Amino acid sequence: MRKLPEEIINSLSRKIRTLIENCDDNLKGEIEEIRLRVNRPLMVIGNNKEYFFEEKGKVSNKLSQTLYIVKNEDIEQTFQIICRYSIHSFLEDIKKGFITIKGGHRVGIGGKVLVDGESIKNIKHISSLNIRISKEVLNCSRRVLRHIIASSDRVHNTLIISPPQCGKTTLLRDIVRNISNGIEELEFNGLKTVVIDERNEISGSYLGVPQMDVGLRTDIIEACPKDIGIMMVLRAMSPNVIVTDEIGNSKEINALYTALNGGVGLITTVHGSGIEDIQNRKELNRLLDRDLFRKVIVLSNRLGPGTIEKIYDLQEKRCLFVS
Repeated sequence: MRKLPEEIINSLSRKIRTLIENCDDNLKGEIEEIRLRVNRPLMVIGNNKEYFFEEKGKVSNKLSQTLYIVKNEDIEQTFQIICRYSIHSFLEDIKKGFITIKGGHRVGIGGKVLVDGESIKNIKHISSLNIRISKEVLNCSRRVLRHIIASSDRVHNTLIISPPQCGKTTLLRDIVRNISNGIEELEFNGLKTVVIDERNEISGSYLGVPQMDVGLRTDIIEACPKDIGIMMVLRAMSPNVIVTDEIGNSKEINALYTALNGGVGLITTVHGSGIEDIQNRKELNRLLDRDLFRKVIVLSNRLGPGTIEKIYDLQEKRCLFVS
């Protein structure tokens, strides 16, 4: 049975910690998010379902008058624990809107944003926290690896299209681990892989150390804009493969073309519901250039996160797999 990590439980305010510790073990194992919103009911999300806690600890999936309402001190205590009672030390993370804690789990921050020109100076008067539990699913990429592997020392440039919360980052992380370590049954040698981990979701680095298994030949460029990071690693890290998550603008796509011209393999993701969705979005439709990417994997959560809906070969102009 999957357990809720101790580092998550220990990051919560005393009252909320007690409520969650006393809930059913099956629910604790399913929790994907813990949502704290001041003056709103405590909510956890698991298997795409919402659950609320009553004052006496009973769990319900319905709103009622007896639910536990998150207080300002719950937010303050939890935030202080997450920042190890030194908020100033985490200011650079706070500016980005999230903090990564031990174990690779991420805490999103809501509140009043202080802006200086085009830069964020701080987030104050914290009013909500979203604690997202990071979970590794080892070997979840096995079904797609044979489509990604081109030869013993080369991968097909691959684009993963997925709506939010459909397991794309979990899948991507396991792809990284496998292409970094090598895959004996596919006679595939491990390759030097660099992950441009702008939002720190793939590696879940904490104090510079990846908390997730990203493979023995993997280097992490953490908290760096993807277009800048791609240029950095091309100059200095001699990668065989560059991996990024959530490509979203023309600068990033231009950087992918630069990497392509440098002979580097590419694996990345983009938010979308399918190929047609990307084709209809002006800034992103270049991702479907068959000179840039050969394989396209489309995910959904129809049968749970990580459901593989379709796999395309853009060069051959055909669908290789339909769920």
